[in-house]
Amino acid sequence: MDLQQIITYLGAFLIGAILGLIGGGGSILTVPLLVYFLGYNPVIATAYSLFVVGSSSLVGVIQKNQKGLVDFKTGLAFSFPSFLAVYISRRFIVPAIPETLFTLGGFSLTKEMAIMIFFATIMLLAASSMIKTKPKNIHSKESQPYHKTFIQGVVIGVITGLIGAGGGFLYVPALVLWAGLDMKKAVGTSLIIIALNSLIGFLGDVQILNIEWNFLLTFSFLTIIGILVGGYFSKFISNKKLKKSFGWFVLAMSVYIVLKELVF
Repeated sequence: MDLQQIITYLGAFLIGAILGLIGGGGSILTVPLLVYFLGYNPVIATAYSLFVVGSSSLVGVIQKNQKGLVDFKTGLAFSFPSFLAVYISRRFIVPAIPETLFTLGGFSLTKEMAIMIFFATIMLLAASSMIKTKPKNIHSKESQPYHKTFIQGVVIGVITGLIGAGGGFLYVPALVLWAGLDMKKAVGTSLIIIALNSLIGFLGDVQILNIEWNFLLTFSFLTIIGILVGGYFSKFISNKKLKKSFGWFVLAMSVYIVLKELVF
């Protein structure tokens, strides 16, 4: 095993540890690691990220359900439009995006650049949600009509499909504000949606991409080990301070991605 592999697998473990410690966010580092450190094409990197996110979220569902923090009925209801959108995004929309979107003078916006810039934009939103202080126990007491939930699920599903991240920072507010769940139960319930979306979205990629299963399964396994370790140590570390610090790190990463794609 060479140094690059060691650093890669250590990164997989750390991504899982972050997920275990703060309950989300770590998976958003998977794509930059695969693209900038290992040199994967962004389309393949986002596909691999979906599998890593999906498998690790299944572990999270088991952990949260043991604490009674998963609403399966709400989660499955929200999952249906989302996983349809994710699958369609990965199977049809991503492959249909032209390799060059437009050329202006000497500048060309390629498909790979567009995916990474969009990814960086979502990272900015994620960082903002982790950095800002949120009021406690604010949630809607009444759930909204299902047709609105369906539309919202589709929109978030398309975003998830395009960037290959779990989208927990989008699903949790949706479950709080639109489904009437309290924050802790929304976090646990979001893992059902993320797991289903990610794994079903990945099925769309399996049909059109060549998957390096040995690498992907090893990477995912180490991420899951990291989740279990991070979940154990989360009892001894301030979740609030850790999440805010990680938010600043994600913010810096998003700025780096934009500069890397457009300037460097």
